[in-house]
Amino acid sequence: MSQQLVMDEFRSAWLPHATDAGLRRLAELLASGSPLLIHGAFGRACAMGCIATHLAWHHPLTRALADDAGVCWLTRVAGLNPATSHVILAWDRAGASDWRLRSALLKACHDELAHRDETVWGVRPVGRYSGVTAARESHTTAGGSRHS
Repeated sequence: MSQQLVMDEFRSAWLPHATDAGLRRLAELLASGSPLLIHGAFGRACAMGCIATHLAWHHPLTRALADDAGVCWLTRVAGLNPATSHVILAWDRAGASDWRLRSALLKACHDELAHRDETVWGVRPVGRYSGVTAARESHTTAGGSRHS
């Protein structure tokens, strides 16, 4: 399965239904390679879950659910079949050890959060979710040249 199919599904079927809090939490877990973000199962223990489960725990329709939160969120909110979801299948193959997939998902989360900020406030955000870090900004002069 191509990573393009996985990312197309993530952007079109997952991100539109994820809350800001869910995206921030997922981005945090992806960035750190957290052991709380598991693969191969929707949930094993309290605070552990797959990508869908962590998004579900931050969604108003599924936040009160436990073990079945991810499955319910995928089917009832995102309208996907967990058994055929490209994102679930790709994540279950390797999870956090697939650096390319993890990086692509993280970038998509950051891009979506930046887009939401831009839509709400009408300005292009600079910082954590814009892809431009404050450190990089502080190294750019007014004339646009960069300092090392």
